[in-house]
Amino acid sequence: MDEIEIPAHFLCPISLQLMRDPVTVCTGITYDRENIEKWLFSCKNNTCPVTKQCLLDHDLTPNHTLRRLIQSWCTLNASFGVERIPTPKSPIDRTQIVKLLVEAKKFPEKQLKCLTRLRSIAFEGQRNKACLESAGVVEFLASTMKHKTEENSTVLCEAAIEVFFHLSPSEAQLKALLYNEGFQFIESLFHALRLGNYQSRAYATMLLRSALEVADPIQLISVKTVLFVEILRVLRDQISQQASKAALKLIVELFPWGRNRIKGVEGGAVSVLIELLLCTSERRTCELILIALDQLCGCAEGRAELLNHGAGVAIVSKKILRVSLVASDRGVRILASICRYSANARVLHEMLQVGAVSKLCLVLQVNCNFKTKERAKEILRLHSSVWKNSPCIPVPLLSSFP
Repeated sequence: MDEIEIPAHFLCPISLQLMRDPVTVCTGITYDRENIEKWLFSCKNNTCPVTKQCLLDHDLTPNHTLRRLIQSWCTLNASFGVERIPTPKSPIDRTQIVKLLVEAKKFPEKQLKCLTRLRSIAFEGQRNKACLESAGVVEFLASTMKHKTEENSTVLCEAAIEVFFHLSPSEAQLKALLYNEGFQFIESLFHALRLGNYQSRAYATMLLRSALEVADPIQLISVKTVLFVEILRVLRDQISQQASKAALKLIVELFPWGRNRIKGVEGGAVSVLIELLLCTSERRTCELILIALDQLCGCAEGRAELLNHGAGVAIVSKKILRVSLVASDRGVRILASICRYSANARVLHEMLQVGAVSKLCLVLQVNCNFKTKERAKEILRLHSSVWKNSPCIPVPLLSSFP
């Protein structure tokens, strides 16, 4: 294929690759369907990439003549390794989707079949996703996701969540759902988190994170402890890396609101986060865990749980200067919270034993964030009288503190 010169008019102006499904926009320029749909629907552009003219409509007209020419050229050059391009399927239109939804609403027993069809449509291209949205599929999915008493409610909820996830709803759509459906939408996602299979729990976690990013403060404050329990179960079960990161980002966004830190502690967050920190070395995951632990150590309950865990102080100290500047800063902040508000003889002795004090001394000697160094100095200054006689600590360093 590399040895053959492809005719210029067979190449998509966007990708400069051989067109598989040529379509023409209203300006008369022909593009490969996948590339122009991505340009229009995913990238939200409203102009013709070649002419820069505004596209008054997004209708894409199949260029059958050019497609047949490309297919003939591929056949003629098959001996050079060129594969013939198959004839593409005709894209679905809005009318077909509306008909599908009407039938599902009229006959509830056909809902699962409808969701299966919607899933396949959503996978077929960006234009199909736009058609699904314009036909009111988002509202239909939200309605289907609501918790019901029927025996197959979980199956329907799982199927609806999968389609909803692959539609990649916009912020505006999520805001509208939260405004119109309120807590019912969140409750539907919680239902999937609690009873769904691994895949639907992963989808629900990522959708929940997207939804709560645009939620009102009252909705963030009103989150229940049981929701934290289910989010932490996603972390404990290690469903997928993507789901774990979404879960971590979700709790980091939730903890600062109202009593959410205490709810998180009650849901077992400290123990789960420490166990996860013990077995991960991935930079961003470590950073998110330490950020969450720092937030939890802002309350007495969180500090107590961290200190009660046999590996709490040790693993936090270990991650300082071993992951990133962000992780080091958060690790020192956690130790600072403990030393300010929860320091007793046992805690101070443990910090010495697990190397936390040595690590703080090291922070002062390496290239670190200025605020991180200041916090380390503050911790050492607070308890220098307890630690200065230890043979593990440089005497000149601690003796410089009053």
